[in-house]
Amino acid sequence: MDNNLKKEFKSIVGSRNYSDGEAERFCYSYDATRLQYRPDIVIFAENTEQVVRIAKLANENRIPLFPRGAGSGFSGGSLPVKGGVALCLTKMNRIKEIDVANLVATVEPGVVNADLRRAVEARGLFYPPDPASLEFSTIGGNVAECAGGPTCIKYGVTRSYILGLEVVLGTGDVIRPGGVLVKNVAGYDLVRLFCGSEGTLGIITEINLRLIPLPEGKTTIMAIFPSVEQAAKTVARTVQSRILPAALEFMDATCIMAVERYKKIGLPTDAGAVLIIEADGPARVLAAQRERIESLCRECGAISAASADDEKERENLWQARRAISSAVSSLAPRKVNEDVAVPPAQIPELLRRIDIVAKEMDLVIANFGHAGDGNIHVNILYDPDVQGMQKRAEDAAERVFDIALELNGTITGEHGVGITKADFLEKQIGRKQVELMRALKGVFDPNNIMNPGKIF
Repeated sequence: MDNNLKKEFKSIVGSRNYSDGEAERFCYSYDATRLQYRPDIVIFAENTEQVVRIAKLANENRIPLFPRGAGSGFSGGSLPVKGGVALCLTKMNRIKEIDVANLVATVEPGVVNADLRRAVEARGLFYPPDPASLEFSTIGGNVAECAGGPTCIKYGVTRSYILGLEVVLGTGDVIRPGGVLVKNVAGYDLVRLFCGSEGTLGIITEINLRLIPLPEGKTTIMAIFPSVEQAAKTVARTVQSRILPAALEFMDATCIMAVERYKKIGLPTDAGAVLIIEADGPARVLAAQRERIESLCRECGAISAASADDEKERENLWQARRAISSAVSSLAPRKVNEDVAVPPAQIPELLRRIDIVAKEMDLVIANFGHAGDGNIHVNILYDPDVQGMQKRAEDAAERVFDIALELNGTITGEHGVGITKADFLEKQIGRKQVELMRALKGVFDPNNIMNPGKIF
């Protein structure tokens, strides 16, 4: 990018929100994948008007734009793979309104998920989507990736809570699909199209979110199993028994050991697997729900099933769950982190076949995740300095994708395609759907400046 263009971008946001220095470019060349692509410049936008001017200037000069929030994604969705502009939206972080009467929150994209949850809970309301990164991931990124989390089994993913958006297209045009209504079928559902589009269609600058009443009470159960098979059976039985917990999380023995080493919170390192199951609802029915869940766990072979009703005890259990990804990363120099999903009844078969892959490829594979909705995070550990090991890990990941698809599943439940899974998208959805998606991108972004190099 030439210096004159850099000066024009700088004039839009001011010197405090602009950098082309080595340090800043280095900082914004990463996301959670550990892959690195340096932008030419880093810009922080503070309002929609600035985003419009940035988009118009980029479009006129064919400069790639890479919107980003906290950079917590696992698929490379925000990485500036073609240089250009790293457009940071973290300073657009206002909760504009919490409309208690209509159960709607209006926020900017840089609002942190957990901050929003705390703000609406103070008003007796609830925003359910809760990715493991909720303490630092932003709502804009959550929408762009259609983030999930533990509560999806009962409450659904991010797209279930997006009523309306303000979006700046790559041309600089501003559109406002949807609104603040639950019912709104005027034309195509562009809101859902943007949710999960990974920044390839436009820059989200405002979001209208649906809220629900805060559950009256919660109880969290930790069930310990001697084997993965028994825990997986419990997941399938729970779904078949029409029990609908607020969360049903799975950890295998490798994950248990890693978290206990990392956090030292008293997890049973001799267990084969652990389920963390949460129920919520009216206080008068929680005791019956807890008893039913504990009974089912024991019927399926649980060594123990103990509940935590105290908020501090519950939070300790969830700290263990949210620490898994970091803890597992400490077990090896590198890991391939995939997030396949299958119908919940297929969880036992999925885990059985992943174990076969691990043995045949001579690899350690750590499995955890949102088993209640069928979404398992498959972490394939490897050392790039061991000859051939990285290739084995990559081959194992492809085999895991094939297994998921054979079980009527998907190559990604919540991380997105980005750059890490682009080579496998056609395997799942077919060439025609890929062509249709490319054509749609061309309509919204005719000069291909919006997050180019992603998904396709």
